[in-house]
Amino acid sequence: MRQKQAMEHTSLVVLHLLSVADMYGYEMIAALEKNCDSTFTMKEGTLYPILRGLENSGAVTAYRQVSPAGRERKYYHLTERGRKQLAEETRQWRAYEGAINAVLSMG
Repeated sequence: MRQKQAMEHTSLVVLHLLSVADMYGYEMIAALEKNCDSTFTMKEGTLYPILRGLENSGAVTAYRQVSPAGRERKYYHLTERGRKQLAEETRQWRAYEGAINAVLSMG
């Protein structure tokens, strides 16, 4: 159960990043490090299996495009199914966060 929860929360982060903009893998890793002051980091070996799973489930699609640096990259795009999944995972996270905060505020 614990591993499943960790994967769900990691996919929540990836889905949210893609709700902001289409991104390629390394761009997502860099955005995470920059936006959370390196508190939350993700390795390629964690990110790419999550992206494959999200792609297989229809939550994201992928396409190839030349980046501003001139290299062809695989970009990921959030689908409507992915937006619904993001909303549900966000709801679940908020409930989990609320329960933890309630326990931490005891006594």
